[in-house]
Amino acid sequence: MKLRMHTSLATCFLLGALSGQAAAQAEPEQTLSAEEQAYLQWANDIWSSVDQKAGLIELPQAGAALNIPDSFYFLNASDAEKVLVEVWGNPPGQQVLGMIFPADTTPFDADSWAVTIAYEEEGYVSDEDASDIDYSDLLADMQADTRAANQERMAQGYESVELVGWAAHPYYDAMKHKMHWAKELNFGGAEMNTLNYNIRVLGRRGVLVLNFIANMDQQSDIERNLDAVLAMADFQPGATYAEFNPEIDQVAAYGLGALVAGKVAAKTGFLAAALLLLKKFWFVILLAIGGLGKLLFRKKA
Repeated sequence: MKLRMHTSLATCFLLGALSGQAAAQAEPEQTLSAEEQAYLQWANDIWSSVDQKAGLIELPQAGAALNIPDSFYFLNASDAEKVLVEVWGNPPGQQVLGMIFPADTTPFDADSWAVTIAYEEEGYVSDEDASDIDYSDLLADMQADTRAANQERMAQGYESVELVGWAAHPYYDAMKHKMHWAKELNFGGAEMNTLNYNIRVLGRRGVLVLNFIANMDQQSDIERNLDAVLAMADFQPGATYAEFNPEIDQVAAYGLGALVAGKVAAKTGFLAAALLLLKKFWFVILLAIGGLGKLLFRKKA
């Protein structure tokens, strides 16, 4: 299994970084070992197989569309699954419609981050409670729920999770019907906390779910790009929030507070699975081959 092989190469890669990272960036193919060359070939094969797209991306399953500027690129559902599972080591079966990356990075770069796209069709989410939510109380409830779920998580073979707090306070744009917030999480007592940055776009029949996958030290970069990502996703005519018809459309059994808390997702294993969308160990291993992303770009070009 490739993931096992890559883990075993971590020490080799990191030692190589200490002795000659600058040389590896300048002439990667001449300075890498045979094992590192094999890894590079594997990475290049994956990178060459994915189809990067920009412009208008229709999501017919959601009645929505993305408008991807040239400063980003989109990977479809199958390519996104490939990145999430094969490259970043997440469990298989991630039900995403695609992923968005900054145009100047690859999934193999140590400083890469991405946005997953999904859709939950559970009805029209009323925003009537938007101004009534006490997010301090909500956070306390979420922290208690997370602690209570850890025993089941660990029984399923997952790491324990600590919800450290808000990394960005929840904000709802009532005009655009878009909400965003960020949580700071710690998995298994790791030294580095994980940033879980969320965007929700409300529609007539459901919600577009956009989640950033990044580390805490990338928060400033995420926030610089937040407006650009918010502007990319919208429902198309016929599926917009304003077109809700109470006579024929289903109303969701939850409001904005539950949307932020993840109460609905919990019934489908949210605490056991969804929070595990991480880059795992790759951001450490790939520090040793600092020029890998640039090399992949050069080869694909």
